[in-house]
Amino acid sequence: MAAVAPPLSTWLVAACSPAECGADEHRHHPHKCCAGGSNVMFGQRRELGARRRGAARSGMAMAVALQSERRTVEKKPDVKQRRVVVTGMGVVTPLGHDPDVFYNNLLNGVSGISEIETFDCSKFPTRIAGEIKSFSTDGWVAPKLARRMDKFMLYLITAGKKALEHGGLTEELRNEMDKTRCGVLIGSAMGGMKVFNDAIEALRVSYKKMNPFCVPFATTNMGSAILAMDLGWMGPNYSISTACATSNFCILNAANHIRRGEADVMLCGGSDAPLIPIGLGGFVACRALSQRNSDPTKASRPWDVDRDGFVMGEGAGVLVLEELEHAKQRGAKIFAEFLGGSFTCDAYHMTEPHPEGRGITLCIEKALADSGVAREEINYVNAHATSTQSGDLKEYEAIVRCLGQNPQLRVNSTKSMTGHLIGAAGGIEAVAAVQAIRTGWVHPNLNLENPEKIVDVGVLVGSQKERCQVKAALSNSFGFGGHNSSILFAPLK
Repeated sequence: MAAVAPPLSTWLVAACSPAECGADEHRHHPHKCCAGGSNVMFGQRRELGARRRGAARSGMAMAVALQSERRTVEKKPDVKQRRVVVTGMGVVTPLGHDPDVFYNNLLNGVSGISEIETFDCSKFPTRIAGEIKSFSTDGWVAPKLARRMDKFMLYLITAGKKALEHGGLTEELRNEMDKTRCGVLIGSAMGGMKVFNDAIEALRVSYKKMNPFCVPFATTNMGSAILAMDLGWMGPNYSISTACATSNFCILNAANHIRRGEADVMLCGGSDAPLIPIGLGGFVACRALSQRNSDPTKASRPWDVDRDGFVMGEGAGVLVLEELEHAKQRGAKIFAEFLGGSFTCDAYHMTEPHPEGRGITLCIEKALADSGVAREEINYVNAHATSTQSGDLKEYEAIVRCLGQNPQLRVNSTKSMTGHLIGAAGGIEAVAAVQAIRTGWVHPNLNLENPEKIVDVGVLVGSQKERCQVKAALSNSFGFGGHNSSILFAPLK
């Protein structure tokens, strides 16, 4: 466990503590509050803004500033020489909050799906999920913020800091790094649903009852932003939201920042906490969820004839991506190399895949081209496979079409045990792919008892873990809106 984290940012902690402001003043005008001592927050920024506007009115001052900036810009390193490696992993999942515990549970076929306990869902047709039963932010998030943030942000920050710890990036070492070349790109599909929902309920009484931070704490970008504030990382920082493909989009974009010479270290992945009544109800209304409430561990069953929809989950998955030479210089343990990836769009339907799987096929082909990997080298696929009728089969057909030439190809679905973590799914599945490379084992497909006729069971991993010396691993994630993403990892050579 890391030491207790300092406040994530002076202004947030000050805003959360109304000690120096009246309660009403604090509630309605948080920008007027200030931290103790000399660290004045938003008031200072307005003064700075005024000075900047004054400077902007002077053409000479602006010209001098721009010339100074231009002189400090360095030439970007040669992109072709920059390789990207995985040096740390962090997870918060229904199967554990440590990458090794998480993967050992997957290898042992442990299901994290159970009855929902967080709220009363007795009136819902679906009452099961990959729910996290035990989670603590102690040592990872400042207590004042932990009480006010949405769970998706708490999962994100915790998994991000655990990834740093796992990668040996101690505070002392981080302080020696160039923080302008370190970034955070961790996305969310749903964002702060609970915070926003609570604000709506408060508004029913009066706007005066609303949390003044309900908007920033609900936006999908704020998790990455606050983690960067806490770390002081000034490199690329934003989030991407592409439904269930979110994590892969973030991972590939983060890797590209390193490839292009814009960063040396990136925290990347996804986080979501959709298990609240409005989240469950929304997916029920879509008729997307399994209703196998009497047997939760059997509910998620990709490629099985008896599947009846996906199972919701929650959590976060984060990777530390690092430029190879940077990792070597600090003596980092390298778990895998990130080879490349691709994005495409089905341009067909909001929730259904293209009937011919064109977008998926194109995505895999483009990922191979970007990575420079021959299709015969891919011998492991961590599939998106959510346990839906059309989605599972269209992806399987595309995988076989693109990669079926390899008789050693093994395909599995992590969601058979975790459920579908929405925007975080690709993050934890990237961790599973890297762990398969590291351990030489691929996890089983749970509940594949009556496979679809078009599925070759010789391609799918069975009900027990299997030995597999992974040459190159492909991880797929697809999202509502027709968003497709594929990323590739391999052992470092």
